[in-house]
Amino acid sequence: MNDRYDAGYGNDQYVLVGYDEYGQPVYRQIPAQQQQTYDPYAGQQRQGQGQGQGYGYDPYAGAAQQAAPSYDTGQQAPVYDTGQQPATPAYDPYGTGGHAAYDPYGQAATGGRQPRVAEQTAHIPQQAGPADQSAAPRPDDDERDYHTGQFAFVEQPDGDSEDVIDWLNFTENRTERREEAKRRARSRVIALVVVLALVAVGGVGYLWYAGKLPGLSSSGTKAGTTTSVAAQKRDVIVVHLHNTGGGGTSTVLLVDNTTTKQGSTVLLPNSLALTDDDGTTTTLAKSVDDDGSSGTRDQLDTVLGTNIEGTWRLDTPYLQNLVELVGNIDIDTNADVPDPDAKKKGEEPLVHQGKDQTLGGKAAVAYATYRAPGEAQNAQLERFGQVMQGVLRKMSSDASAATTTVQTLAQILDPSLTDNDLGTFLAKLADLAKDGDYKTALLPVQSDGTLSAETSSSVVKDILGGTAKSPSAGSAVRVSVQNATGVKDDTEKARVVLVNGGYTFLEGGTASGTQARSKVLYSDAADKQNATEVAKTLGLGTGAVQKGTVGSGADVSVVLGQDYKPSSS
Repeated sequence: MNDRYDAGYGNDQYVLVGYDEYGQPVYRQIPAQQQQTYDPYAGQQRQGQGQGQGYGYDPYAGAAQQAAPSYDTGQQAPVYDTGQQPATPAYDPYGTGGHAAYDPYGQAATGGRQPRVAEQTAHIPQQAGPADQSAAPRPDDDERDYHTGQFAFVEQPDGDSEDVIDWLNFTENRTERREEAKRRARSRVIALVVVLALVAVGGVGYLWYAGKLPGLSSSGTKAGTTTSVAAQKRDVIVVHLHNTGGGGTSTVLLVDNTTTKQGSTVLLPNSLALTDDDGTTTTLAKSVDDDGSSGTRDQLDTVLGTNIEGTWRLDTPYLQNLVELVGNIDIDTNADVPDPDAKKKGEEPLVHQGKDQTLGGKAAVAYATYRAPGEAQNAQLERFGQVMQGVLRKMSSDASAATTTVQTLAQILDPSLTDNDLGTFLAKLADLAKDGDYKTALLPVQSDGTLSAETSSSVVKDILGGTAKSPSAGSAVRVSVQNATGVKDDTEKARVVLVNGGYTFLEGGTASGTQARSKVLYSDAADKQNATEVAKTLGLGTGAVQKGTVGSGADVSVVLGQDYKPSSS
C-alpha cells in the first residue's frame, strides 16, 4: 500500500506522518506545489519530469520530507530536468508485449501525470474512497514481487470497542460477584444449620446423660439412667444445728446422689417420731438432747431406711465462723430479722427481707434460727436450709481447700466423720450447688409425728432411697388437743410439748368459743394416770383432770383454756 493518500478528487494528496496512541495511521495533506513523485528505487528517471522538478521519497521515513533532490544509494549526482526526454522502453515482466518504463505496481512509465491505481489509494479511517474507482487486475500471487516497504498495515477498530469491552467486563465481574455472594451465603446458612443441629443433639444428649430430660423419669427409675432408685449410690450425713443462745436444735440431712449427680438438703421437723433403744416413742428434738449424735443417727436410719455415714454437730458460733470463712452468703430472705443484740425495739433489723441479700456470719445465724411469733418450727427449719445451701454455693469445690476450711473451724467432730471426709463431702456438694444441681425438700410429717407412705414417698423413696417405718400407733399415748384459748398458736405449742414428751398428738380443732379453764379428760379408769401425766406435761394442775368424753381414736382429750400458759410447759 502506498504511503500517500490520493482521494481521487482534484489534486488533493495525503502523506503518512505517523501513528496515534491507538496504532491508527495519521495523514497530512500535501499542498499542490509540494506534491512528490514516488520512486521506489530512487535511481531511475521518469518521462514527463520536464513539467516540473521531482523530489525523492523515502518510504520508511514515516512522515513527509521537505522537498529535496532525488538521490541514489550509489552516491549519484542529482538529477535535473533538462526538458523533454525520449521515452525509454519499459520492461514488461509479465510479457504483455509493451516496452513501457518499469513500474513495480503495473503503471506504464509515461510522461505527464500517472493514472491512479487501486493499490496506491490509502483510505483515512472512517472515510469512504471514491465510488468510481475500480481495482486493477492483479497478477497471480505466485508471480508477485513484494517488498516490506510497500505495505502499511492499518487497523480500523471500532471507536466504541473499548467502551463495549469495559462494559462487558463490568457486567461479567458484577455477575460473578453476585454468584459468589450467593454461594457464600448458602455456605454460611448450611454451616449455621449444621452447627445448630450439633448443638441441639449435644444438648439433648447431655440432658439425657444428666437425667434432666423431661418426660423420661418415673417413680422407679431416674431420668437419663437405667439404675433404679433403690440401687442408686448416695452419701448422707446428718447436721444438727444447736442454738447456743436461744436454745433448741434444727436437723437436716445432706445427700449426695453420686449416680444421678444430684445434691439435696432434706429438712427434718423436730416432731418426727422416733423410737428409743428401750422401744419407747420419742421425737427428733428430744432424741438429739437425750441420746446425742450416735443414738439419733441410728433411730433416723430405722425410720427413714437410710444409711447415714456421719453426724456433723454445728453450733451457732461455728456456723457464724463458717459463713465468714467462705466470704458471706447471698440468699433470698423471707422475713425481716431483728438484731438479737438490739437494746430497744424498733431498731433497724439485722436482716432485711428481699432477693439476693448478702449475709455475714452474725446475720446468717440470726436468720437461720429466727422463728417469728405464731410461726411453726418448719418455717425456721426452712431458713436454716437456705443458709446451708448458700454456704455450699460459696464453699470451694476443691477437696483440699474445703478440708482446710473445715480444719480452720477447729471443731471436735464425731469420730465417724473426720476433717478430710467432711471436707471432701462438702466439696462435692459445693460443685453441685454451683451448677444448679441442688435442691431443698421438707420431709412431710403428720400431726402425730409419723410418716405417711403417700406423702413421704417423694422424699424418703426418691431422694433418700429408703422406706418409711414409723413407730406403731399403739406404742404411745394418743392425746387429742382442742384449742379454746382464742390464740391460734397455742395448738402448735402444745403439740410440740406433747410430742417431745413422747405422746402421739392428734389435732382436735378449734372450739367455737373460749373457755377460762383447761380440761384434761379420760373415759377409761385405766387412762386416769395417763391423763394426770399429760396435765403435768402441759403445765396444768391435777385439778384439770376429770372423767369425760374422749375424742375418737384418742386415749386422752385436752381442751386448752385461757389459763394455759405455754411458757410454763
